Amino acid sequence: MFEKIKKRDGRIVKFDQRKITDAILKAGQETKEFGLNTSRKLSNKVVKKAKEIIKDKIPTVEKIQDIVETVLIESGYIKTAKAYIIYRDQHAKIRDVKRAVSLKLVDEYIENEDWRVNENSNMTYSLQGLNNHIASVISAHYWLYKIYPKDVRKAHICGDFHIHDLALIAPYCAGWNLKDLLIRGFGGVPGKIESKPAKHFRAALGQIVNFFYTLQGETAGAEAFSSVDTYLAPFIKYDKLSYKETKQAIQEFLFNINIPTRVGFQSLVWDELVVIRENGKIKIKKIGEIVDSQFEKKSHRILEDNPGSFAIENDDNFKVLSFNQKGEAVWANVKAFIRHKVPKGSKFVKSIYLFLEFAILSILHFSTYNNMLISNYTWWY
Repeated sequence: MFEKIKKRDGRIVKFDQRKITDAILKAGQETKEFGLNTSRKLSNKVVKKAKEIIKDKIPTVEKIQDIVETVLIESGYIKTAKAYIIYRDQHAKIRDVKRAVSLKLVDEYIENEDWRVNENSNMTYSLQGLNNHIASVISAHYWLYKIYPKDVRKAHICGDFHIHDLALIAPYCAGWNLKDLLIRGFGGVPGKIESKPAKHFRAALGQIVNFFYTLQGETAGAEAFSSVDTYLAPFIKYDKLSYKETKQAIQEFLFNINIPTRVGFQSLVWDELVVIRENGKIKIKKIGEIVDSQFEKKSHRILEDNPGSFAIENDDNFKVLSFNQKGEAVWANVKAFIRHKVPKGSKFVKSIYLFLEFAILSILHFSTYNNMLISNYTWWY
């Protein structure tokens, strides 16, 4: 009896004669030529013949299967031998198909032929994107064949509906409490580096970057903080930062967090939503849309023009929800809208600056503790 056998992938494993018996039995049952007892006798003949041919060497799976064919033919079970040969050929083709599918996955990404390459609009075409694409196919297969019931899987595959974000075996999105991070600091995982609560504005921004980079791999979708301006404003006051210093710190933060190191080389996406009252109606709007519309209507009312930015005075019935010095919620007038000038032809820089103009103004408003702007100001990664 052999002790070891070499598999097709080169691994050396324990020899198990029962596998030979089972393979012969399946072929015999298929042709109805024999049953279990005959299968065991034929299996013993295979092992004996293998010993004569291979002697003290470690047999291979392919060699053992060749000997099975020979024994079946020599024993007169021609129909079973033919069925066994067909069985071997079919499984060889299946293995070839599996290898071809693996190659096809890579080729389709490289040639940008698979629609799934573009399913996530925030993921760039890159080596990391390729690695994520390959892993996502396995994850999607697990969701469809292990988690979802058969009727759901069939509907998705047939195109009756589309199940988005099957790429990760993880929750979809998560919202986190920035106040908790600022009070407790960044840590809580044994064996990993920890940081005490931030004392200064730049340190707080650095912890936010580290937080997003660490937690981004735990969900398939967004990681979010809300009311960022509310919680960061006291650091501005404590550090006694000027407008220019605040702008520089925010700019550093934005470029740091936009470095694409997320899964699949993704970077930060954001919404800047504010609660406003316009002509007596309460609305939640994106700050970028508000600024765009105001500058489009009032480009002739520029208050200040300098190399870095310009502003227009607000004369509409337009207010924002605010706090006064007593902590009471009030509707405060918007005095002006400010926009920073952007280098021509840079969409990326433009998006950064649209975000930057609101971040600085809203945080500075908070840091004065007077006519503070309340916003549902959300960053997600």
